[in-house]
Amino acid sequence: MLARTVFGAIITMFVLVQAGNAVGADDIQKYFNDTASKVKVTEDPAQKREILNKSFEKMSKALDKVQSSPLISKEDQAGIALLKSTLQENQDELTGLNGYERVSDEQLDAFSDYVVQNMEQASQTVTISLVALLLIIIIVILVV
Repeated sequence: MLARTVFGAIITMFVLVQAGNAVGADDIQKYFNDTASKVKVTEDPAQKREILNKSFEKMSKALDKVQSSPLISKEDQAGIALLKSTLQENQDELTGLNGYERVSDEQLDAFSDYVVQNMEQASQTVTISLVALLLIIIIVILVV
């Protein structure tokens, strides 16, 4: 009976951790979806670029703060580094730096959708603990 209870508790914890990771990744995805929505309702290309750039900078600052936290494991730091790399590539493409061709004004709406998909794929392949995901989300909310 004790073995069954312990096994049930372990399975329950595993399910809760997986659900927590999914919620954290969904919150990051929601952040980029909200950014894409703002870009699409904005008419001025300069404002669209500013929205995207501020979004990248805000997320990058949050990732930097979480990555430097002593609460974050080495594995989480590596996962955050991969997310930061993907984010930096997107920002470089927006601005036309580091060998990327600058996104044209006409393609900004499509680029915002691409960023959402790109970050979704990155967050699915990168493993970050629930604690790290929650810290990222909290810092993104607080960084204004």
